[in-house]
Amino acid sequence: MRMRIIGKEWDVVNKLKGLKSTEEGEDWKITYGTPVYGGWDAIIECCFSKLSDLDKIVTYCRVDEQLSSWIEETTTLMGGKADFPG
Repeated sequence: MRMRIIGKEWDVVNKLKGLKSTEEGEDWKITYGTPVYGGWDAIIECCFSKLSDLDKIVTYCRVDEQLSSWIEETTTLMGGKADFPG
């Protein structure tokens, strides 16, 4: 993600750290986050079993009042590994 407000990278990471679904039948969670240098300002890693859960995570980052005021743009990169330790 790219930040709208530089200097809020750790705030984003800390807000998302440990975030996980509380809905029955969903198992998505944020597994890692850190500020980075280069084209993006922060990277957030998550795991999920259904692609629709990824949409919930990305949408949360875009519509949460605090996060949306800090984040200018998100870019989603996805890899897959069936036995990823979650």
